[in-house]
Amino acid sequence: MIAFKHLTLRRGPRKLLEDVDLRIQAGQRVGIVGANGTGKSSLLSMMLGELTPDAGDIEIPTHLDIATVRQHAPAGSQPAIEYVLDGDSELRGVEAKLATAEADGDGNAMAELHGRLAEIDGYAARARAARLLHGLGFAPSAHDAPIDDFSGGWRMRLNLAAALMHRCDLLLLDEPTNHLDMDAVFWLQEYLAAHPATLVVISHDRDFLDALVTHTLHLEHGGATLYTGNYSTFELMRAEAKAQQQAAYENQQKKLAQLQGFVDRFRAQATKARQAQSKLKQMERMEKVEAAHWDTPFSFQFLKPERLPETLLRIDDADIGYDGNPLVGDIKLRLVPGDRLAILGRNGAGKSTVMKLLAGELAPMTGEAQPDKYLKIGYFAQHQLEVLDDTASAAQHLQRQDPKASEQHIRDFLGGFDFRGDKALEPIAPFSGGEKARLALALVVHEKPNLLLLDEPTNHLDLDMRHALETALAGYTGAVVMIAHDRHLIDATCDQLWRVADGALEPFDGDLDDYAKWLSRQNAAKEGKETAKPKVSDNKTARKSSAEQRAAEKPLKNQIKKADEEMARLTKKIEALDAELAKPSVYGNPVDAARVTQERATLSRQLDTAEARWMAAAEELEALSNPSAA
Repeated sequence: MIAFKHLTLRRGPRKLLEDVDLRIQAGQRVGIVGANGTGKSSLLSMMLGELTPDAGDIEIPTHLDIATVRQHAPAGSQPAIEYVLDGDSELRGVEAKLATAEADGDGNAMAELHGRLAEIDGYAARARAARLLHGLGFAPSAHDAPIDDFSGGWRMRLNLAAALMHRCDLLLLDEPTNHLDMDAVFWLQEYLAAHPATLVVISHDRDFLDALVTHTLHLEHGGATLYTGNYSTFELMRAEAKAQQQAAYENQQKKLAQLQGFVDRFRAQATKARQAQSKLKQMERMEKVEAAHWDTPFSFQFLKPERLPETLLRIDDADIGYDGNPLVGDIKLRLVPGDRLAILGRNGAGKSTVMKLLAGELAPMTGEAQPDKYLKIGYFAQHQLEVLDDTASAAQHLQRQDPKASEQHIRDFLGGFDFRGDKALEPIAPFSGGEKARLALALVVHEKPNLLLLDEPTNHLDLDMRHALETALAGYTGAVVMIAHDRHLIDATCDQLWRVADGALEPFDGDLDDYAKWLSRQNAAKEGKETAKPKVSDNKTARKSSAEQRAAEKPLKNQIKKADEEMARLTKKIEALDAELAKPSVYGNPVDAARVTQERATLSRQLDTAEARWMAAAEELEALSNPSAA
């Protein structure tokens, strides 16, 4: 379907892609991954015809209908739903022709055009556009609002809705989740999984890729490798390939050392000189294997907070909002060192407003916010990128924050965020969004906070930097409150989920998988797919019943989680012993062979016991969740 033939692309003197040779077949869903600056967006631009390769060719069938998201935010007084309908260019073309035919009284043309409208499901187009807007978080009352009423992030959602409205053969998406909240990400994931078009998507959200793609295209060092499978499968295959490459490299180095040793010993001897020359030629003919590199440019950790009070911050019965209008009410929250909270909810529900309350940037309308006198907050929010001084370097930003810091300390610290050498001394004006986000995060980390507030920290960050942040958070001793649409980061770093909805901040009992299922049920109910609704008078009883069920389910879920972890640990140990038993050398020592065999049998019995515990808890949980099936 799409063929890249020995394609090379340069940006100035630097080669982004070199001799790329691959094919994307119809029906595949391809996720493009790689560090920032490896050419991911450029690859999409070439597929759209916006960039021309410096060498080689890209072959795309001329009949292919391609849809993509416009990069510039729309403006004007056009209603949102009309803008989304414009995304279906054929629909709009047929409507225009139909209006002309009706004005001319051309009955034959009208009949033909009405037939085409039926073929493209044009009569249901407005309902389809409304579903797209709803899924992306637009309230029904906003569907007919003018574009100018929306902020920049919501206008980019309109661009995404317009692209999805386009009935196409090939859908190209560049970081489609960047302006979305978690709720909308879950909806988009389900929508794209059922989309009939070939999909090529750039994303740094590994859970989104895992749920969606059938192939993973990895860009690295100017090359492009297409793997079959989702992101997790790609990581495993890449790890295996790297291990094999390293083994081949080490074997070749041994061989080269042996040949060089022969040459060094016998080059001066007349009887052996010809053989030495032969060995040299053999060495020259060998195709050199490169050492496998796993180096990430990022390596940092949170500096130890100077103090860790027992209670960092307490919020009692607080109402928050703007201009006297409460947005979230009756907030009760106590934050202590070690807390790891993720706040979920649709954009506009009040997540960032809660963050401003915690940061001390917004005073409660009623109630109290009681910070400890030693509370030190590190607050990362998107607006911090806008207040960076474009004329200053990364080193100057850090020096202004900490005038006593030595030049060496500043260079070492910034090096962990990949600001090395001259990069740390250059004005940041030409920096990419990802580089500015890294600098803003570095400034937060350097403050030694004991309460860390992260509002969408992963926007603009590639997978390597996200992994570095995840690793650094694992060793952080303060409290963390996070808003993020990166599920992997939340899963890896947060153990409490709180949800902002309907004017309240409340804990959510369950993990992100439970939240996705709950959200799917809520969306189905809103779309009329679930007709059974409790009476208003039954709400109190229903809430009590739900709370009792959650209380009964929690210990069972904990048992299942612990059993899962134990099963994974035991399975890993058994696999290691199996690998040892597969070596012929182990049987040269009967005592060792017996020891390994006996250890494996013990672990196998322990695994059976853990599986039995898992099964018993799972069956009990299923009976609680579906009493009618018990």
